[in-house]
Amino acid sequence: MKSMMLTKISDLKTNKAPLSPVEIEIPKINKNEALIKISACAVCHTELDEIEGRIRPINLPVIPGHQIVGKVVETGSEVNRLRIGDRVGIGWINSACGKCEYCKSGLENLCADFVATGKDVNGGYAEYTKINENYAAIIPENFTDEEASPLLCAGAVGYRALKLSGIKNGMNLGFLGFGASNHLVLKIAQAVFPNIKLFVFARSENERKHALRLGANWSGDIKEIPPEKLHSVIDTTPVWMPAAEVMKNIRPGGRLVINNIRKEDFDKDYLINIDYSRDLWMEREIKSVANVTFADIEEVLQTASKYNIKPEFQLYGLNEANTALTEIKNKNISGAKVLKIS
Repeated sequence: MKSMMLTKISDLKTNKAPLSPVEIEIPKINKNEALIKISACAVCHTELDEIEGRIRPINLPVIPGHQIVGKVVETGSEVNRLRIGDRVGIGWINSACGKCEYCKSGLENLCADFVATGKDVNGGYAEYTKINENYAAIIPENFTDEEASPLLCAGAVGYRALKLSGIKNGMNLGFLGFGASNHLVLKIAQAVFPNIKLFVFARSENERKHALRLGANWSGDIKEIPPEKLHSVIDTTPVWMPAAEVMKNIRPGGRLVINNIRKEDFDKDYLINIDYSRDLWMEREIKSVANVTFADIEEVLQTASKYNIKPEFQLYGLNEANTALTEIKNKNISGAKVLKIS
C-alpha cells in the first residue's frame, strides 16, 4: 500500500518535505481488530509536534495521521461490534489498558499505557490501517468522509476542551487562535448554547474575519482587549505568549483551557509571563486538555450530526501531505486540511 512516512525528526522551517512516500505491506489484523481501507485523513497541528520532536517518545519510522475515515474491509475472528462495509472513524486514541483507575472511570485519556494513533502505531497517511474494534467510531450518515475526518481530533479534542471550560448558556466564551479546532468548537458552542457570547483572538486578519462570518460577537488581535470579560477561554495556539496575554481578560473564577499537547516554547518571545495578582488571583485557573477519550469522539460525532455542524476544509492528495503540513507551519490556515486517500 502507499503511505507517507516519518523516518526522522525534522525542522519544517528548513525541511519542507519531512514525510517520504513509502510502499509497505497492508497491515495484518489480530482477532479483535478490523482492517480499514482509508478514504480521508485530516491533518493536525500535532503532526507538526511529532515531526519537529516536541512529542517524545515517538515510534519511528511511523505513518502519521489520527483523523481517519474509512470502511471496514476485513474483521478478526473475535470482532462482534463491526461489520464489513461499516464506515468508521479513528482518532488520537488508538487504545488504552482498560484496567487502570483512569480507564475504569472513563478517563482513559490519562492512562499510562495510552497508545496514540500516528505516533505509537501507524496512522492514516496511508491506504489502509487497522484498529481494535472498541476504538472505531461509527460515522453518522449525514457526513461525507471528508466532512467527518476533522471531527475526529480537531472536533473531539475541541469538544473535550469545551466540556472542561465549564461554560454555560449566557456566559462569555473566548477562543485563542481560530484554526481547524476552534472554528468547530465555535459552531458547537453556538448550537448547544444559543445565548452564549463568542470572542475570538487571532493574529491573522483572515482568521478574525472568518470568525465574524461564523457568528462571533467580537474578534481582535491577541493583545486587544475585548468589550467584556470572559468566563472561559479555549487556547489552541502553538505558543505561550497568547495564553499569558489572554489571562487578563478572564473574569474572577474563570478558566483558561489549553488545548495543546505541546507548546513551541523554544523561542524567547514565547516564554510564559504570568503575573499572579493580575492573572491568577481571584480563583482564575489554567487547565490542560490531555488527549481524548473514545467517548469524546462518539459524543462530538453525535452532537455535530444532531445540529448538522460541518467543518470547513481544503482537500489535498496523499502525495501532498508535506504541502498541507508546511501550510499549517506557515499559518496558512482556513478551517481544516484533509487528505483524500481514495
